[in-house]
Amino acid sequence: MAKTNERTIFLADCQSFYASVEKASHPEYENKPLAVAGDPARRSGIILAACPIAKKHGVTTAERLGEALKKCPDLVVVRPRMKYYIDVSLSITEIYREYTDLVEVFSVDEQFLDVSKSMHIFGGDPMAMARKIQQEVLLQTGVWVRIGVSSNKILAKIATDIWAKKNESGLFTLPRSEIEPLLWPQPVNKMFGVGSRMTAHFAKLGMTTIGDIARTPLPELKRKFRAHFGKQSDIQAEVMWRTANGLDDSPVAPHTFSTQQKSIGHMMTLPKDYLEPNEVETILLELTEEVCRDTRRKGYMGSVVTVGCMCSPYEAPTGFSRQMKLPDPTNNTNKVYKTVKEIFYKFWNHMPVRRLGVSLSGLTDAETYQLSFFEDEERARSLEKTTDSIKERYGSAAIVRASSLTHAGQAMERSLKIGGHYK
Repeated sequence: MAKTNERTIFLADCQSFYASVEKASHPEYENKPLAVAGDPARRSGIILAACPIAKKHGVTTAERLGEALKKCPDLVVVRPRMKYYIDVSLSITEIYREYTDLVEVFSVDEQFLDVSKSMHIFGGDPMAMARKIQQEVLLQTGVWVRIGVSSNKILAKIATDIWAKKNESGLFTLPRSEIEPLLWPQPVNKMFGVGSRMTAHFAKLGMTTIGDIARTPLPELKRKFRAHFGKQSDIQAEVMWRTANGLDDSPVAPHTFSTQQKSIGHMMTLPKDYLEPNEVETILLELTEEVCRDTRRKGYMGSVVTVGCMCSPYEAPTGFSRQMKLPDPTNNTNKVYKTVKEIFYKFWNHMPVRRLGVSLSGLTDAETYQLSFFEDEERARSLEKTTDSIKERYGSAAIVRASSLTHAGQAMERSLKIGGHYK
């Protein structure tokens, strides 16, 4: 970097992360096209990740598995193992922490590193340090990491997305002095935060390159945005202008996800439309149990219950999201479920239900809140503590309610998944 007081930031991105992890686990697939997808046995679901060989055959992320197999009949399809991917991601984080204590998780496969104060330990050359990190991650996990280098987070991210992901070395430096000749000629759709819809909006404003945005004075860009998007678009205009100009003062924050949660919730898209009240109640109870168990595990009680519902048909859905304040904070499943049902039946329009969500907010530290000591309260807390410990040790399906074993129940299926994908 040109200035000694300038930061040196890396954005490390794991190439085709899920697919790379699977290839590292299965050396026999090394030279074969491989994709991670929903359900290989049923040949259904979408592509979550595709290796570079599969991408050369035209396989793309988020396309349907059936379409991918038409393009690449020899495609090796692997069911996702989300828990394992998270474990590998955490292992990679630990490798990064050997080089700096300033590591910020951006996603499961992307992390920021501020190496400004540790770079001298590794020779003082950011590219050499990035290459060493790259080789270490590959050696320990089998995952190829691409690293963008610059003086702030947004430029490091841009360096990775536009250049490091495309070149053979997987490394690229974007100095601030090179923004105008390197970044500004790039088309608008390559700018971080700009998708196809925003690209079309910029085209209507006569802006086709990143430089068109960067060179527009901020007050003028805000005026254009107000005329195009409405009065509330000033912040959006400034974000776009700052991104185009490579301006970002935000620090690499290792504890981004360590702040106190504002709410704890779970949502489920149902495998089919649910119309019968007893079917819907089964799902509401399962969601409530998950929410309250998480709340207890994290040491909280909640005072506000929120229920969300979306009803079919998809082309013209109806639904609601409503909340109710409890008399006292709680994490007791039965108490929360009673309120959940009350909210649901008050606002449900009796159309077929396709998606449900339950959350607790207004969180209070369970240790500091003055609990009631009535005998029935203590008995309920003791029972929940016991069932929680069994589920923690043997899995969430170790104990389920009888209703979850009916055709409507989804608890057994959900116990196999993380974030909607198989563990």
